[in-house]
Amino acid sequence: MFRGLKVRQSKAYVNWKATRSDARALQSGPDWSDLQQVHGLWPQLSASYGDRPALDAPHASPPERFTYGELSEAIRNTRAALQSLGLGIGDVVALLADNGPRWLIADQGVMSSGAADAVRGSAAPVSELQYIIRDCGACGLILQDRTLLERLQLDDATLPSLRFVVLLSDEEPPAHFPTKVLSWVQLQELGQQQAGPSAAAVLSGESLATILYTSGTTGKPKGVPLCHRNIIYQVQQLGVTVQAQPGERYLSVLPIWHSYERAAGYYMLSLGCQQTYTSIRDLRDDLQAVKPQLLTSVPRIWEALLGGFENVLRQQSPSSQRFVGGALACSRFHCEQWRTWRDLHPYPFNPLQRAAGLLAATLTLPLHRLAAKLLWPKVRSKLTGGQLNLAISGGGALSQHVDGFFEAIGIELLVGYGLTETSPVLTTRRRWANRRGSAGQPLPGTEIRIVATDQPPGEARDVMNWCEQGTVQARGPQVMEEYHNRPEATAKVLSQDGWFDTGDLGYLLPDGSLFLTGRAKDTIVLSNGENIEPTPLEDALLSHPAVEQVMLVGQDQRTLAALVVPSSSSQEKSASGDNAANDHEALEALRKQLNELLRQRRGARPDERLSAIAFVPPFTVENGLLTLTLKQRRDRIATEHQQLIESFYRQRGLIEVMPR
Repeated sequence: MFRGLKVRQSKAYVNWKATRSDARALQSGPDWSDLQQVHGLWPQLSASYGDRPALDAPHASPPERFTYGELSEAIRNTRAALQSLGLGIGDVVALLADNGPRWLIADQGVMSSGAADAVRGSAAPVSELQYIIRDCGACGLILQDRTLLERLQLDDATLPSLRFVVLLSDEEPPAHFPTKVLSWVQLQELGQQQAGPSAAAVLSGESLATILYTSGTTGKPKGVPLCHRNIIYQVQQLGVTVQAQPGERYLSVLPIWHSYERAAGYYMLSLGCQQTYTSIRDLRDDLQAVKPQLLTSVPRIWEALLGGFENVLRQQSPSSQRFVGGALACSRFHCEQWRTWRDLHPYPFNPLQRAAGLLAATLTLPLHRLAAKLLWPKVRSKLTGGQLNLAISGGGALSQHVDGFFEAIGIELLVGYGLTETSPVLTTRRRWANRRGSAGQPLPGTEIRIVATDQPPGEARDVMNWCEQGTVQARGPQVMEEYHNRPEATAKVLSQDGWFDTGDLGYLLPDGSLFLTGRAKDTIVLSNGENIEPTPLEDALLSHPAVEQVMLVGQDQRTLAALVVPSSSSQEKSASGDNAANDHEALEALRKQLNELLRQRRGARPDERLSAIAFVPPFTVENGLLTLTLKQRRDRIATEHQQLIESFYRQRGLIEVMPR
């Protein structure tokens, strides 16, 4: 079969052992096999890279930079201060703040004291933050600033359990407050006043490190306790995907408290990289200023970068559009045919098809190389600063047309998959096994299987065959032990023998590649009983230039319909009177084009067609329709547009609600 892979004959199950390529990649990085606790990283990194830049926060107030030596010293100082405030082994602190060096220093100051932190961003609803403080049993708070402290409106039931409150800002704390409140400056001064060096807590790998909370879109957020072993496993194994040299620049854009960004941050720093904190708002400018070599992000950001390229191209002369468009089509075709030869598509090809792919790739190679020399370096420079050599997409499915664009211009995207409960990475693509459309192969030591979806949770489920869709289950060192104080919820997702039910739908290929087809809870069941997985269909629709965002609807109805956020170019045409958005004929034409895209999908079914579409305003974080990692909140979007959705099936027509 495949080296590094244990399989059950004809069954969709893999127990991944490091292949030769995996092993070579892991050996190229530092050896963290003896690491027992996350905070053990910093003394060793300080010794190895003391004067090298570690953290840069150009947009912080005030802007801050730390070398590895300064970072380790700041963590020691923060630990000393927290220990003097009574923080110790077994305690939990609520760390409610946003990206920046002070977050990481506070996080590691807490962990090295032997305590754990329960984390969330400062912009979360107050009710959610109050719930987290109570649920985790926080003995202290570390908050973004005084404004957040005032917003929390801590009540008499919470205040007595708090030993301290720390603000990550330099502003003066409130003079009269029932609990001791320190600014960041005061905390650092307190640490410096402690006699002698403070000792970092010596913990086992099973000790609690942090509690992360799920999004809570279907109820109260669930606390996910992760131990040091869970997080260290990521540091030890992510080298199969990311190989980097000390000093390379990494741009951090996602919320630092999110499991994906948090694992990436620890790992990049463990390699000696320089991490710069940015935001969605500052990303485009910082790509040019920082010129990162490494970037991890979510599909929505890659889609936005592609959209930016398309907008600029549309502003060029018709001849320039034809020239660049033709070159891009040629490079896309060449890369696709090269993948066919290497058998890196979602479904295996036979030898004759692969040979045809090699011939087509060979014939188009001269034109692709010419474009790669003359055109694509300029495009890469405009989009990402020109030095990006490794790009990771996670936190959701990446549309194949986006994947294909970046591959064509010379930026190979590697995709990973995981959940908060798996700390988070389960599978990743490799440079040498970058199968288009897949979520990659498991990390070494991780087991993945596909089980039947039509059997009750909690009961033993039948394992599916290769390429058959079912529910994805995982087992490995990165999987949580239980939800915090939620035994009933734990029993629903964790079996007694350690299998975690992800709630995602997918299938496996015999080489261990995992393909995701949607979320079980997102499945649309039509009135005829047919199940529709919306994610692959939405990915296909996003390839249309008029579509910026899209969500399918149709639960318990005879047909599908779509809520479409039009691209900026479509809105410009609407404003100019060209193909106006309220023109039903134009919408009908668009609906037919979208249905043609759906029809062209491999394995397309007759019921995967749209009977109606409507333009709607954008889904954003600010209006609550996207998570902070830019995933759609389907339930909220459906509620927001409930009347519109109902009108689809009353009128079976086309309705336009975009503001003019």
